[in-house]
Amino acid sequence: MDKNITETSFEKAKEWAYGEYMDEDLILLDRLADAPFPKEPRRMNFILIGLCTKGSVRYRMDMQEQLLTPGHVIIASERHVIDQYEASPDLEGMCMMVTVPFYNEIMSNVNDLSALYLFAHHNPIFEFTPHYQQIFKEYFYTIRTKIADTGNRFRRDLVRTLMLAMFYELSNVIYEFKQVSSTRQSRADDIFTRFIRLVEKNCREERRVSWYAQQLGITPKYLSEIVKQTSKRTPNQWIDNYVVLEIRVMLKNTTMNIKKIAEELHFPNQSFLGKYFKEHVGLSPTQYRRK
Repeated sequence: MDKNITETSFEKAKEWAYGEYMDEDLILLDRLADAPFPKEPRRMNFILIGLCTKGSVRYRMDMQEQLLTPGHVIIASERHVIDQYEASPDLEGMCMMVTVPFYNEIMSNVNDLSALYLFAHHNPIFEFTPHYQQIFKEYFYTIRTKIADTGNRFRRDLVRTLMLAMFYELSNVIYEFKQVSSTRQSRADDIFTRFIRLVEKNCREERRVSWYAQQLGITPKYLSEIVKQTSKRTPNQWIDNYVVLEIRVMLKNTTMNIKKIAEELHFPNQSFLGKYFKEHVGLSPTQYRRK
């Protein structure tokens, strides 16, 4: 992805959060309505964690409809493409925006917290009990106070420690959720999760189901059966979805010409990309860009 897209995304969040508490790697907003949700397809370069306390938000994440309502938390990572944001007039809540490097710094040497990231990928919205809503609010306001204390020489360390503690609390919510639902990841779920991760990382260069099957050490037929059984979609449909998302983001968020986009995404030529995009979106790349 064009480096300017991700840099602009976080810079825009800073502009919108003018007057709020912030740091180089962390922004806290006590007005969820001010969060930088885009109406056009855009991939953020930060991790957003938000709690809705009133009203609602509708949006699409990776082409899937989402609805955020009171008591629910959203976790959106830099992998997700978000668009079609629409908030109710009475929307209230709070959110944190964490840069990926700072998140990695917080989570360094903490292997058992990887479940939070994986869970959020499959459950971008989940419900907090009143107890955990209060815990989240307490962390939010405590962290905001520490960020504002610019004279404290240990300010960054304090914020990082508080964020780590908060992530532990979130992971405990996930643990309880899994215990109540008594769901354990099956082999099929594991294969599907690994397949999606591979598609996210490699869809620009690889669109062959056989290639993904080879990386997973299984046959293309078995991969197709597992993916269809788990998600009701074929591997090709998932690959196409992610490729189309890449094209949409590049068309709306860069000035790159269509020929260059075709090269970046390893299409044989501009014409091939145009036909591919129109088949899946119903518009030519040029029509979509002007929309």
